[in-house]
Amino acid sequence: MCHPVETGLATCLTATRLARRADAGGDDLAAAYYLALLGHIGCTAGNLSFTTYVGDEVAFRERVGTADATEPRVMAGLTMRGVFGDGVVTGVRRLGRLAAHPADFIRENVTAVCEVAQRLTGRLGVGPLLRDGLAALPARYDGKGRLSRVPREQVPLAAQVVHLAQVAVLARQAGGTAAAAAAVRDRRGRALFPDLADMFCATPGQFLPGDGEPLVEAVLDLEPGRAVMLDEEGFDEGLRALADFTDLKAPCTAGHSRAVAGLAAAAAQQCRLPGADVTLVRRAGWVHDLGRVTVSAAVWEKRGPLTRDERERVRLHAYHTERVFDGVPSLRPIAAVAALHHERGDGSGYHRALSAGSLPPAARILAAADVYAALVTDRPHRPALVADGAAATLRAEVRAGRLDADAAQAVLAAAGHRAGRRRAAVAGLTARETEVLRHVARGLSTREIAAQLVLSLKTVERHIESIYGKAQVRSRAAATLFAMQHDLVTPA
Repeated sequence: MCHPVETGLATCLTATRLARRADAGGDDLAAAYYLALLGHIGCTAGNLSFTTYVGDEVAFRERVGTADATEPRVMAGLTMRGVFGDGVVTGVRRLGRLAAHPADFIRENVTAVCEVAQRLTGRLGVGPLLRDGLAALPARYDGKGRLSRVPREQVPLAAQVVHLAQVAVLARQAGGTAAAAAAVRDRRGRALFPDLADMFCATPGQFLPGDGEPLVEAVLDLEPGRAVMLDEEGFDEGLRALADFTDLKAPCTAGHSRAVAGLAAAAAQQCRLPGADVTLVRRAGWVHDLGRVTVSAAVWEKRGPLTRDERERVRLHAYHTERVFDGVPSLRPIAAVAALHHERGDGSGYHRALSAGSLPPAARILAAADVYAALVTDRPHRPALVADGAAATLRAEVRAGRLDADAAQAVLAAAGHRAGRRRAAVAGLTARETEVLRHVARGLSTREIAAQLVLSLKTVERHIESIYGKAQVRSRAAATLFAMQHDLVTPA
């Protein structure tokens, strides 16, 4: 959400303390705790659609800052700034699209965010606790918001305390505890529930984190009930959920993290790495691109050359992947490998410009798998390469000294083994529906899918309607998430 590091943790701490002071118990307290941590987990849904209508979504969220995003007039002003942020000509074009397709904009940027969040939290084991809170999180006490129509009396306590905590934490980051109390007081009775606002403003320092308070430890200590412990499969499913969260950032990356993880693990086995290292490289593959979320979807989907500023932002995504996991000791070994996926043997990679002698075997394999998985996928600046072309490019990278020869050969062997297997039908989808879904996940419009598959527009629309029904989804982002979860994004 373009907020400072640990904003989510500070929000969780504040919201949970508020819920406890409000005498929340059992499920209400747990819902507040997990909603504060996971309330924005659907935020990568619809990003490209957002940039189409409003502009750079990262810049937009930075502009929102401490503004009241649930206030229609405030959001209208911020939206217009985004629409015209790249000049009048581009702004007029965007405004025309927004006026012509308001329902599409709402569905792909509001409905999709909530739907994807519900699906991802369900996979993390806390879905039932958060179902009502996710839908009500943007709800206002005065009922005047447009992002949530949940009536005041149906807004759960979890949504009330998390909404207030978000306002207070962001205001405090901008201007201290007094600014936090002022922001809450200003929105009392409008966006925020009066009783909670009064409770917070009476002693704001008791709810906000203390200066220098170690937030990771404080949040873990505050977890309601018994700590949720994941077994190996639960841990892997959590990482797969993060992979899908990441790959929803832009159509060109749909399914990429899963593909990289599968290739890298198979290649590690080809190289006879120990079982623990195979598991490590698979897990690093799932999360290697998490830092992509910090870069606008407009950059990832750009067809022309990147500007210097855009290139620098892209180069930092590996760094952000590593930093996200740094606060959790059990995740550091995974992050240490994941952060090396753009390093190259000749020292030309990023973000550390390490050379071959500094790269462990797992990192060399992950780098080769990442390159191969990208080469066989359509990207905005080039079409996908056929298998032979991708193999030739990978070998050329080896000859140039950028990729490790053994790692590249193992990845190619793994890719050859994967090619040719027949894929079982999923959710009753026909072969043609699976093909249409693949194009939907890649961000093609209905008209573009019709042209690609030489079908009529009506036929494609019927296929999409059938796909949504069988997959039980309502938005393109959720359909893409479904496709990634079932490995349907790339051809069998």
